[in-house]
Amino acid sequence: MSENNLPAVMAELADLENPRMREVNERHGDDHGVKLSALRAIAKRLKRQQDMARELWATDDTAARLLALLICKPQEFTRQELDTMVRESRAPKVHDWLVNYVVKKSPYAELLRLNWMMDPDQEAASAGWALTSDRVAKSPDGLDLPGLLADIEAKIREAPDRLQWAMNTCLAMIGIHHEELRARALEIGERFEVLKDYPTPPNCTSPYAPIWINEMVRRQKN
Repeated sequence: MSENNLPAVMAELADLENPRMREVNERHGDDHGVKLSALRAIAKRLKRQQDMARELWATDDTAARLLALLICKPQEFTRQELDTMVRESRAPKVHDWLVNYVVKKSPYAELLRLNWMMDPDQEAASAGWALTSDRVAKSPDGLDLPGLLADIEAKIREAPDRLQWAMNTCLAMIGIHHEELRARALEIGERFEVLKDYPTPPNCTSPYAPIWINEMVRRQKN
């Protein structure tokens, strides 16, 4: 039996499962106990395999899906496949890797961003906001930044957790990268206090938008 077929890879992932790590990860909604470094080592061995990636994704196992995202060929997914995958991405880490490692590299990224921004599904909408945050920082031409701030102002307080996080990130990116809108971004962040009490490890920047914005601007000036 090849060590690189689906049953063998799933057995390998099962052997790497660490109950204590799963307990830690589950506090953040990520139901797996495999070290990310171990997943990357397997991905390095497997290399890019689109068929295997699709098989791993279809298992609905979080560790297997993370591995799938490491070995897939992003440009080979259809627009419909990516839309379906985003809506299926239960675990936060899977959602994050899917958007950042795969969708951003897809030729359909901008079309999906536009479609997802107003989608009633939390998974899709948060993916749309994540892609918008990336454009705010890297290629803002054509974006209605004041309109985005107005949308955030109207919706962020009542947004479900994952969508709220994505909108908060966009708020911070506008404040960090667009000086003319910084004061308004800071005011919105201070008024709604989203993620103000989020536990932040030492030497990490708080996701609370006013702290995040001011810290990154300070670094840019140094």
